[in-house]
Amino acid sequence: MVEELNHLVVQVLRMELPTHCPACGAPWIDSSTCESHFHQLLFWEAEDPSRGSVHHLMVLSYHLQHPHLYSPETLQTGMQMLAQFIEEGVSPRQMRQQLQSSVDSGQRTHPITARPGHAGAYAYPVVWRLTVADVVAAGADAYIPSVQGWASSILAALRESGNLP
Repeated sequence: MVEELNHLVVQVLRMELPTHCPACGAPWIDSSTCESHFHQLLFWEAEDPSRGSVHHLMVLSYHLQHPHLYSPETLQTGMQMLAQFIEEGVSPRQMRQQLQSSVDSGQRTHPITARPGHAGAYAYPVVWRLTVADVVAAGADAYIPSVQGWASSILAALRESGNLP
């Protein structure tokens, strides 16, 4: 029995933990994952409510770089939302009004988040220039311009990849 346990321990110790996010390619350093970075950004917004002015871009950017978190339908809608936010200057309030009936749980025809066998994925590979790790690395003082730059880089990458015409 002890020998079997020792063998198991050796096998576990030999396992290599991922060093990069499989969805966006961000480096995972010192056990920091994309999810822990996402929580850091939420903390910074709670710490200084003025940072909430880009909350819509932050949440959307994170999910667009981790498309498996969305349903396929929501992924498509999310890409269009990002384009409207950045290129047309649509505000979060205007977006809520625009999408009100389509996201109402009583009227919506699809889930917002992914379900087993029904998760978002891009038709073409995307090369991300910036990730949530870059926003965290820039620090809280650069939060708003970092999130804006991150969102713009995502829109550019989606267009360049052919996933968003």
